[in-house]
Amino acid sequence: MRSTKAISAVERLKMRSGNPRYVAVSMPGGYFYLIERTAEGSQKLCEPLPMDDFVALVNAREPAKPRKVSKLDQAMEEQINRSGRGRARAGESDQAE
Repeated sequence: MRSTKAISAVERLKMRSGNPRYVAVSMPGGYFYLIERTAEGSQKLCEPLPMDDFVALVNAREPAKPRKVSKLDQAMEEQINRSGRGRARAGESDQAE
């Protein structure tokens, strides 16, 4: 049942990359490796890894999908950035004196 985490990571990789040919192979002892199926055959993309290391490798393989940001979240982030700059400038003037 714990292999669900590894399989889910590969499914996310397929969605991010647009390549449906990625496959996770499970081995005894909770190890996994990633292969890519091609017309020439299967290409092994990594050595067998424990599940957490495998998930980290798969998550780092392709760029992450850009997260959706609402207009309110964007406005809040801009306001935080502006207030942070104001404090940084005040700190700089204190140090200059």
